[in-house]
Amino acid sequence: MAVTGSGVLSASVIKITGGKLISLDTTDLLSFSYLSTVHHKLSHIGNKFVNSDQDIAENLAAVKSRVAAAAKADGRTADQISLIAVSKTKPASHIRAAFDAGHRVYGENRLQEAEEKWPLFKEEFDDVRLHLIGPLQRNKVKRSLLLFDVIETVDRPKLARALAREMDTSGLRPACFLQVNTGEESQKSGVIPEELDAFVALCRDELELPVQGLMCLPPKNEEPALHFGLLRELARRNGLDQLSMGMTADFETAIRFGATCVHVGTAIFGGRPPLPSNPD
Repeated sequence: MAVTGSGVLSASVIKITGGKLISLDTTDLLSFSYLSTVHHKLSHIGNKFVNSDQDIAENLAAVKSRVAAAAKADGRTADQISLIAVSKTKPASHIRAAFDAGHRVYGENRLQEAEEKWPLFKEEFDDVRLHLIGPLQRNKVKRSLLLFDVIETVDRPKLARALAREMDTSGLRPACFLQVNTGEESQKSGVIPEELDAFVALCRDELELPVQGLMCLPPKNEEPALHFGLLRELARRNGLDQLSMGMTADFETAIRFGATCVHVGTAIFGGRPPLPSNPD
């Protein structure tokens, strides 16, 4: 799956967090304005609490339809976009409903939670593909390689070296994405853009990790399209052809900027149930 999105070209320049510059031509500035409006309108969609297997099946079908439409608008097909159903915090019954609806690609944030839910599913369905989309501690690398097919959060040299050692020992080689902290947020994991080239060289060339692409989580208070555009340019510069970016509120924007993997949880499984009100 190649990085092809038509989002970031050249002419006008916009500055984002950390002083990064992204160039946009006139046509793309119009697209950016449109996508910003779409993102604002979608940011509160999909928060309803799911009550039935039918809800999940219908939600999944609706999301797949939106993925297909966004891919078509970008000159691609739906099968060029991997829809990762984010099942973190969701019970096995909800995941079962998504399986029954034919879906096979999922994402989990925490190893311990995934170990409680996924071994039986992976035994039953030999075509499931499970992504780790949350932070990974070095002391959990061995267990992660046994369970996950893709690790999207390779975010620092020490973790990369631990992964390389365990891959050499075990022979297990899940695909890897390098996490980029495009907003340079102090509380968020990921290599900053200025250090990415060296990190790619370490992971892909020196350690020979199976690096497939880049992943980012844009700051909540900034327009995500700018960060998607930056990630796309960083991937192109380093010869990487996959981008994992975009969630429920902005995955269509991410596809417009070349996403090959999108993370969608709330729009499929629903939001968290409302907290009970305190009786007076």
